[in-house]
Amino acid sequence: MKQFFKFVLASMLGVFLITVILVLVLVGIFAAASSEKTVEVEPNSVLRMAFTTPITERTPNNPLAGLSFLGLDKDKSTGLNDILANIRKAKTDGNIKGIFLDESYMTSGQATTEEIRNALIDFKKSGKFIVAYAEIYTQGFYYLASVADKVYMNPKGSLEFHGFSSQITFLKGALDKLGIEAQIIKVGTYKSAVEPLILTKMSDANRLQVTSYLGSLYDHFLTGISASRGISKDSLFNYANQMRVQLPEDALKLKLIDGLKYKDEILDDLKAGTGTDKKSNLNAVDLTDYAKGAKDKSDDESSSKNRIAIVYASGEISGGEGDDNSIGSERISKALRKVRLDNKVKAVVLRVNSPGGSSLASDVIWREVMLTKKVKPIIVSMGDVAASGGYYIACAADSIIAQPNTITGSIGIFAILPNLQKLFNDKLGVTFDGVKTGKYADLGDVSRPLTPDEKIILQNSVNHGYDDFTKAVATGRHKTQDYINSIGQGRVWTGTQALKIGLVDRLGNINDAIASAAKKAGVKNYNLVAYPEQKSFLNQLSGDVSVEMHARILQSELGENYRVYEQLKGMTQMMRTPQARIPYDIVIK
Repeated sequence: MKQFFKFVLASMLGVFLITVILVLVLVGIFAAASSEKTVEVEPNSVLRMAFTTPITERTPNNPLAGLSFLGLDKDKSTGLNDILANIRKAKTDGNIKGIFLDESYMTSGQATTEEIRNALIDFKKSGKFIVAYAEIYTQGFYYLASVADKVYMNPKGSLEFHGFSSQITFLKGALDKLGIEAQIIKVGTYKSAVEPLILTKMSDANRLQVTSYLGSLYDHFLTGISASRGISKDSLFNYANQMRVQLPEDALKLKLIDGLKYKDEILDDLKAGTGTDKKSNLNAVDLTDYAKGAKDKSDDESSSKNRIAIVYASGEISGGEGDDNSIGSERISKALRKVRLDNKVKAVVLRVNSPGGSSLASDVIWREVMLTKKVKPIIVSMGDVAASGGYYIACAADSIIAQPNTITGSIGIFAILPNLQKLFNDKLGVTFDGVKTGKYADLGDVSRPLTPDEKIILQNSVNHGYDDFTKAVATGRHKTQDYINSIGQGRVWTGTQALKIGLVDRLGNINDAIASAAKKAGVKNYNLVAYPEQKSFLNQLSGDVSVEMHARILQSELGENYRVYEQLKGMTQMMRTPQARIPYDIVIK
């Protein structure tokens, strides 16, 4: 009995302590949220922009981004929407004298970098300065920084300028050792998402397409730098091909940068550029802080009669609700239905940044795009990637606008069904036996290989999905299905290439898409509204903290090998359900 009371008292004490901790956390949450104030920019200030985390399409809904306890500051990043808005605001803000691009890694995709780069080029029309500085220039950050009036580097730093490369991790050897066979059903010569599971190196078709789109991306990269720095493309190509930039002095000699300086010298230059006394502190406002004061009250939907809705579709496509970083067919469909039925919404911009995913879920969203198109204009703006299922949901729009370095196309379908018989029988000593009421009652059982008849059934299903996909694209793009099949077959294209073959209508950014939507709707004065609504921070907190912490621990432990883990995880999620997904994860180095 004594032990029983000890147990009860200990349990009650534990519950009490947990309750107290939760109350304190909630008090901290509401105190922090209520204490957030609009940032006021002092005269003669510099807007400091440093990109050290991945850039999402929209700024995460996190009122505690400045707090570090319990990992609640996990989303400190500023989304592309606010980055572009703040550059536009800084252009006309009398208190901002210039922009300081400081120590960035640009882990974002190339089209995202392109959007920011173009916004900076527009900013320069104000006559204000842009200064860039880094100890180490990655190729991504250098591409962005090359638009600056002055590009400086630490005297002991480095500038990566060696060309692009793309590498694929092949898993077949590991699967063979484990006794796992990936049974592949696909349509598309170039649909190479499955190659890591069945090959040990790139197929000839895949090598051809990667060489093609990588060359297109690299040509655009060199063209942009050439225009900004006044160096011919041929010279830039030779600098990289011959590895001419090995020391800081090499970068200066070849005029890729304007000077070698330490950070304190850069800060003195910025003080001089803003008329600040050398002995005083530089008035600098970080992008994340500047964003807090950048909201335009005219964008309050209650003040507007005419609206243009931006529906954000970002991440992999699957059935269900999804979240802010993934596309759930139900959530996006609801958003499209809502804007379709809202008479105040005169046009829609569908912002797609997706490698694709479930072919079924893609078709569900495609249907909603088709229905919306019948009621009001819908324009697609493509981000870093809008391929396979990402292209499927875009193809029905009135018009498609992509960046030159957007990754798109990949019109194809595949399915993966694992055969774990050798793993179970030979490695683990596990066997199975049972009964069934029909020949195909256990179709899809992973404990045995597919029979020839079953392969035919699954192949017919995938063929049917590909036929639906190409018909949808042919209808949306006003082409024949035969033509779409000829440029489909799972082949990946850049935005520049896609324009030439008719998969997109023009090259441009999200603002171009908004302007196009407004013009097609015949409205000049309008407010922008974003859909789907972002989840509240508390809703995110209730479900995401443990997952986020687990992912961070894994990433810390595995380092660069975390990509292999993500690839394996992604492959398991793709099994059984037909996929309209881009080949592997494209990483450009």
